[in-house]
Amino acid sequence: MKTTLAIDCGGGGIKGSILDEAGTMRTHPKRVPTPYPLSPARFVDTLVDLGSSFPAPDRVTVGMPGMIRHGVVVATPHYVTKSGPRTKVDPDLLAAWSGFDAQTAVASAFGVPTLVLNDAEVHGAGVVAGAGLELVLTLGTGLGCALFDGGTLAPHVEFSQAPAKWGQSYDTYIGEPERRRLGDALWSRRVRAVVEALRPVFLWDRLYLGGGNSRRIRPEQLTRMGDDVVVVPNAAGIVGGVRAWSIRGI
Repeated sequence: MKTTLAIDCGGGGIKGSILDEAGTMRTHPKRVPTPYPLSPARFVDTLVDLGSSFPAPDRVTVGMPGMIRHGVVVATPHYVTKSGPRTKVDPDLLAAWSGFDAQTAVASAFGVPTLVLNDAEVHGAGVVAGAGLELVLTLGTGLGCALFDGGTLAPHVEFSQAPAKWGQSYDTYIGEPERRRLGDALWSRRVRAVVEALRPVFLWDRLYLGGGNSRRIRPEQLTRMGDDVVVVPNAAGIVGGVRAWSIRGI
C-alpha cells in the first residue's frame, strides 16, 4: 500500500496526516501553529518535524498559500511577514521566498517524491467531480482559489489579491480578521455578496466553498447562493493530497 503524507499549510497552523491509496486517513491528523518569522529553511524544518510524528510515507503532498508554479514559490502572502498574517512584510523574507523551489527542498528533506501546490488546489483535488467548470474557494486566514475544467486544473490565479472594496483585497475583505470583526452573520452576507459578484465572471457549473471558515456561513445565506454552491469539509485540504497526484494539469 502506497502512503502519502499530506500537509496543509495555513497562515495560522500547519496540519498533516498519513493517507492510504484511497485517500483515507490512516492516522489522526496533527496540527502545529505556523511559526513566525518563517524563513524557507524553517518552513521545511517545521514540515519535517511534523512528519517525524507519523510513519515514513512513500510520498509527500504539501498545500501552501500563495502563487506556486511547478513547485516554486512566486509569491506567498503570510510567510513573508514578521509576525504572521496582517503584520509588516520583512524585506529579507520577501526576497528569500521569491523563487524558492519548495518542491525540491521538501523532496530532498523527506527523501521521497513530493508535490507542492497552492493549498486551494489540493483542497479542490479532494472534492471536484471532474465534470464541467468547478471553482473552489477556501475561506480561512484569507481567501484561496482554484479552478478545474473537466477535472483538469487551470493555471493558478491569485484572485485573492484582486481589489474588492475600500482599498481591501478579497483576501482581507472576507478573511479571518474581518469575520471576527463583523461576526458570522454580517460576514456571511459579505461572502454571499462576493459569490454573487463572481458568478458572471466564472459562470461555474459548481462552486465549492471550503476552508476552516466555510462552516461558519449562515444557512440562510448559503440557501440564497443557490443549489450550485456547496460547502465541503475542511478535511479536503488533507484528503486531496492523494488525488492531487492524478489531477491533470498539475
